[in-house]
Formats: sequence, structure tokens, C-alpha cells
Amino acid sequence: MSIAETMIPPQAPPPAPPRPYTLARFFGSVALGAWLAFGVGIFLTIVDGWDPEKFSRYGPSFLSGLGVTLLLVISSIPMGAVLSFPVALGRMSKNRFWSWIAYIYVYFFRGTPLIAQLFLVYYGLGSFRPQLESIGLWWFFRDAWNCALFTFTLNTAAYQAEILRGAIESVPRGQHEGAAALGLPERIAFFKVILPQAMIVALRPYGNEIILMIKGSAIVAIVTVFDLMGETRRAFSRTFDFQMYVWAAVLYLLIVEFLRNIWAWIEARLTRHLKR
Repeated sequence: MSIAETMIPPQAPPPAPPRPYTLARFFGSVALGAWLAFGVGIFLTIVDGWDPEKFSRYGPSFLSGLGVTLLLVISSIPMGAVLSFPVALGRMSKNRFWSWIAYIYVYFFRGTPLIAQLFLVYYGLGSFRPQLESIGLWWFFRDAWNCALFTFTLNTAAYQAEILRGAIESVPRGQHEGAAALGLPERIAFFKVILPQAMIVALRPYGNEIILMIKGSAIVAIVTVFDLMGETRRAFSRTFDFQMYVWAAVLYLLIVEFLRNIWAWIEARLTRHLKR
């Protein structure tokens, strides 16, 4: 024991000063209380109006619609990712022609509502049935599911292209110069040095895009695709019980929460070397 410890015994640190109860904390507490009351109210409503007969009758339909929703998102996201790569390269191209083509594509699909795009494909292309039949594409566009998949793929490709472009441009210029100093060909430097770093930056925006696609997929019910929302609308039209929409909201919430946790785990796993 040192002389200093003998003369001055160890003492606990002083308590932290109390935080002032500001107006922001007051409104935050009110908002939190309102959300808690809303959640409790929804829970009590479900418990009070629980009908086992309706659940056993429409539960399988909800699960079937949930499968359609997941299939639509799982199919459109990878195809959109493939399409987004050349679009992102076109946006970064020094060739004005390809740059403008990519810009117009991204500008249109990001600047117009998804439901308008779906109507343009489903109802608009139906006006060109003779032309589509002549080139052998009517079999594809006559089906509502195919139109929804086609529209969602084009839409998410535009958003993913901007995510990818921003991520690539966020990689420091020194990485490009370092790869060139090592004598790496430009293509190898892009795929081995630049793109892996860009994908880490783009990981969280990609997760947000998937979540938005899951929630946006509800609009396909309008064009007779019986996804989760389509089955919900059909069940409500037969029962006039608003709890059908509560069940759908809970299922959407569970999907998003599950995906959020999975994506957080993936991000933590891939970026563990960046944490000290």
C-alpha cells in the first residue's frame, strides 16, 4: 500500500448530478406513455374479441398470404440487385449517354409512387395485348403475379442502384490509388478492393430497402394478388371484423422485427474486424 493510499483512503466517486426535467423529456415521456397505452389497448382488444372459430377458419389463409408476400420480396430483391449493378455503373459512367439513361431510369422509379408503377404495368400493358401477343409476351403480362414481380424488380433496382453507387463513391480515393500502386488491374481492384468495402457501407441501407419492400408489397392486393393484405381484405369482407387487419399488422411487425434482428447480426458479423 502506498503512502498516498494510507493518507487518503479510496473513496467512491461523487454521485452524478440529477438531470433536469426539461420540456423535451416531458414530451418524450408523454409520447412513450401514449405508445404504451396504444399497445396495451390493441392487446386487450385482441384478447377481448378473440374468436377461435375465425382464427381456425382464416388462419391458414393468412399464412398462405404471408408466404406469397415473402415469395414476392425474396424473388424481386435478388433480381433487382442484379439489375441495379449495371444501372449503378451507368450512373457513375463518364459516357453521357449511359449516364443519362441510368439517371432517367432511377429518376422515374424513385420519383413516382410504386402503386402508379404497378398500375402502369398491370393495366397499361394490357392495352397493348395484340402487340404483346405478336412477340410472345402476353402470357407473362396477363398474370397479376408476374406484373407485380416485374414492377417490384424494376422499382427496387432503382433504389439499390443508388445505394450501391453511394457506397462505391464513399470508398476513400486512397484505396483506388493503393490498388493502382500495387499494379492491380482496374477490374480486379474494383471487385477485390473497392466493392467489398462498399458492400459493408451499403449493408444497412439494403436492409432498410428490404423492409420497405415488405411493407410496400401490400399494394399488390389491389391487382388481385392474394398476398397477406389480399387475404386480410378477403377475410374482412366476409366477417367485417377489423381484427383481421390487426392480425395482419402483427404479422407484418413480426416479419420486420425478425428481419431487423437478422440483419443486425449479419452486420455485426461482417464488421467485427472494425470494432476494437
